[in-house]
Order: sequence, then C-alpha cells, then structure tokens
Amino acid sequence: MLYHILCHDKPGSLQTRLDNREAHLAVVKALGDRLFAAGPLLNADDEMIGSVLIIDFESDAAAETFCEQDPYAKAGLFEQVTVTRWRKTLPA
Repeated sequence: MLYHILCHDKPGSLQTRLDNREAHLAVVKALGDRLFAAGPLLNADDEMIGSVLIIDFESDAAAETFCEQDPYAKAGLFEQVTVTRWRKTLPA
C-alpha cells in the first residue's frame, strides 16, 4: 500500500533541516524501489518548509515507524506529520 506522508517544519527551523539533510536523504534513498516520490515543500522564497513522501509500506504501523525514525523527526524538525494511505490513479 502506498502512503502519502506530509510533514510541515516548525517555523524558523531551516538550519535544523540543513543539519540533518544528508542523514535524511540516506534513509530515503535506502528505501529503493519502495520510494514512489519525495521532495521538499517550498515557500515563496524557495526555502524548504516541509516534506512530501510517497512510499510503499506493508502496514500503517510500518509507515508510522518510518516517520518516527526519520532523522528529521528525531531532530525535532516537524511541527506536524500526517500519514495517509494513497492510491495512484493518473497517469495510468
């Protein structure tokens, strides 16, 4: 099952994001073909303010565990994280 993970950074936390970016990217890259899409949310000044990931997990619990273990989460970067099951419809 695909999961849409939407993460909003705490205000003023860009440095925390930058300090933990390489560790976060390593974890995401290690997902291999389970990773459908990933990238940062941007504000009007093109500064990173959050993340969107779409990942294939075997269960809700696995998706939640991934989110808790993400280096960004461990660093306290996120103000809010929402995990939702997602189905790709288009393009076919």
